[in-house]
Amino acid sequence: MAIEMGRPEAGALGDVVRVLREWQDDAAPVQLHPGDVGWFWRFGAERTAEATRTWSRAGKVVAVGLLDGADLLRLAFAPEAFRDREVARQVAQDVSAPEHGVLPDGKVHVEAPTGALVQDLLLEGGWESGEPWTPLRRDLGAPVPDPGVPVEVIGPERAREWAAVLRASFDGSTFTEERWHAMAAGAPYAGARCLVIRHEKGEAVAAVAVWPAGEGRPGLIEPMGVHRDHRRHGYGRAITLAAAHALRESGSSSVVVCTPSSNVGAVATYRSAGLETLPERRDLYRDAS
Repeated sequence: MAIEMGRPEAGALGDVVRVLREWQDDAAPVQLHPGDVGWFWRFGAERTAEATRTWSRAGKVVAVGLLDGADLLRLAFAPEAFRDREVARQVAQDVSAPEHGVLPDGKVHVEAPTGALVQDLLLEGGWESGEPWTPLRRDLGAPVPDPGVPVEVIGPERAREWAAVLRASFDGSTFTEERWHAMAAGAPYAGARCLVIRHEKGEAVAAVAVWPAGEGRPGLIEPMGVHRDHRRHGYGRAITLAAAHALRESGSSSVVVCTPSSNVGAVATYRSAGLETLPERRDLYRDAS
């Protein structure tokens, strides 16, 4: 049966988020999470819809892609489609042909979950292994240690403060209060939380967003940042523990995050908060069509 690629309207994104939640499983490799879509939603519903692709068979979505920028597609697959040759072949064809409207000409990247058949087909088609990433996970079956600092859940009235901490955490960040409100209005934000921690004088020094995928499913950290003027004081570990605690309260089975392997500081921070590294994975890239 034919696999059809689609571009959902903004009003249909809730259905995409729902299937992504259903696909999250601790026994499966880390893949595109509803929280990734939620974080992208800071640009608004219409732009999120423009960046989303679905692949369906007989009306059922079997794969979802998010264009995280013009040259990077991030993928997730239904459990039954993970090694499905028909699905993998169609996704590989669509991402490899600029005229299909997924990725443009030139150097482009695909992030697919480890072990997905589409990786094999893309490599056979001339794509190459790219940047290594490190997924990390902490099981939330046991209580999480107290972060040891005050933690605050941020609502609309404090969105400006959360945005300011995030901008101070990432060079070149353009995150604003308005983008926080756009993100919080999105379907994936149901159940999500934005947190800050403060130092002894009450100033917010680190921020994180946590995204549950439902009871008994992995929750995601995206993003997490420590103010550049307050690093090397253990705030990264503390905000990560705060995030894990919030996800455990929401019923999440684990907390997951993925960071470039080259960011050794981030990997060390997550490990200090009890997250364990999973097998490294690599993006695939194509230099030109």
